[in-house]
Amino acid sequence: MLPQPKPHLTFEDWLEAERASLEGRSEYIDGEVFAMTGASAAHNAIVRNISGLLWMQMKGRPCQVYANDMKVRVRTSNTGAYPDLVAFCAEHEFQDNRRDILLNPSLIVEILSGSTEAYDRGDKFALYRQIPSLREYLLVSQHQVAVDLFTRSEDGRWTLTDFSDLNDSIHLASVDCTLDLAEVYDKVEFVPA
Repeated sequence: MLPQPKPHLTFEDWLEAERASLEGRSEYIDGEVFAMTGASAAHNAIVRNISGLLWMQMKGRPCQVYANDMKVRVRTSNTGAYPDLVAFCAEHEFQDNRRDILLNPSLIVEILSGSTEAYDRGDKFALYRQIPSLREYLLVSQHQVAVDLFTRSEDGRWTLTDFSDLNDSIHLASVDCTLDLAEVYDKVEFVPA
């Protein structure tokens, strides 16, 4: 028996279906669609905390933070993704007038889970690195105090700084904000992976 060909969707087909869907979300990578699962209480608490901390520090500045439902497009790899958080301090650049697909994030945050950590650190990060405006990529564990900040230098190289103490503070130069880990993990109950 011959293998069945995988259906190949265009980005526009995926986007139309995604915008019309009332159930769940999916990500699109060059013709293939991947369903996304729901998030844990710890995941939601961390997203809420980081979003609130960034929002408070961005007040009165031309900056914006979006949590969970803002799609990001990586044009060079024909990808549509839902980062946990995106932020920027620049002019908005959207896919179209629906304004639900951001093209120019400077900061992307992903909350790590057992099922997504390898992908978020590997292939997904490789896709995100193709976004010219991206300056920082923050990976936050929901199972322990552990945060990795990847920063793009002027020459395009990425460097890693890791944080694992609740007394640590992380300066996010791309949006000129600071996250105190004690506040990032406020009300988070750790459950082993």
